[in-house]
Amino acid sequence: MLTSWSYALRRLVGVEPTPVVPVVRLAGIVGAISPLRPGLTLAGLAPLLERAFRWPGAKAVALAINSPGGSAAQSSLIHSRIRSLAAERKLTVHAFIEDVAASGGYWLACAGDEIHADETSIVGSIGVVSAGFGFPELLNRIGVERRLHATGPHKAMLDPFRPEQPGDVERLKEIQADLFESFKALVRSRRAGKLKAEESELFTGSVWSGRRALEMGLIDGVAEMRQLMRARYGEKVRLVAIGARRGWIPRRLRPDIAPGDWAAAALAALEERMLWSRYGL
Repeated sequence: MLTSWSYALRRLVGVEPTPVVPVVRLAGIVGAISPLRPGLTLAGLAPLLERAFRWPGAKAVALAINSPGGSAAQSSLIHSRIRSLAAERKLTVHAFIEDVAASGGYWLACAGDEIHADETSIVGSIGVVSAGFGFPELLNRIGVERRLHATGPHKAMLDPFRPEQPGDVERLKEIQADLFESFKALVRSRRAGKLKAEESELFTGSVWSGRRALEMGLIDGVAEMRQLMRARYGEKVRLVAIGARRGWIPRRLRPDIAPGDWAAAALAALEERMLWSRYGL
């Protein structure tokens, strides 16, 4: 490992250090899913991003992205932190899409100064979606009385145990429209001068293969990380993984998790599985 001490020593004795590109992996659902399935959040990623951008002798920072999306807020926060650190450290950011960068996953990819993918990657889904379930008849069938007391007309918006209200749906659509405008503005800004398709096609929520995404200007090229980084920074470049994931047991057998959270984690896992399955994964 090229530590700050070894880097300084090499420079001191006149030996050119091996070029290094730290790699931060952004894999999974964006947002806090459950205590057992934390997802991608700024709180969890901030220390890793700081390490990556302050790595001694870093020539650039690479992002390995594999995400079907999730929280718009966390996508925006993570994106902003990456761009802020890139400006502070004056480092180029290379984003590499693996299986999928859709919705919030593509939002993260836009943090890259360049975006590359495999020709079979799934890219896009520039839009906003909300999903849930409704059980308005369930309580009557099992003999349970629903008691809900709210202080405002919208406090219990989209409560799953009452019939869907037109006003609630309209309010949700207003919120979605605001988020959608933010997403579109970000893509226009980060891909300025590169987009080749009309917005009427780009901003429909559709997804495309990496090959088609390149034709549309959503990505800059079809490439694999190791090969491209060697072409850019030399055959001796070292890709340093920042923050490798812990093993299965330490992440899951946690005594601080309440028994009820295991059920929440199971539901979160189902929701996560459904989100990935939208893209055939």
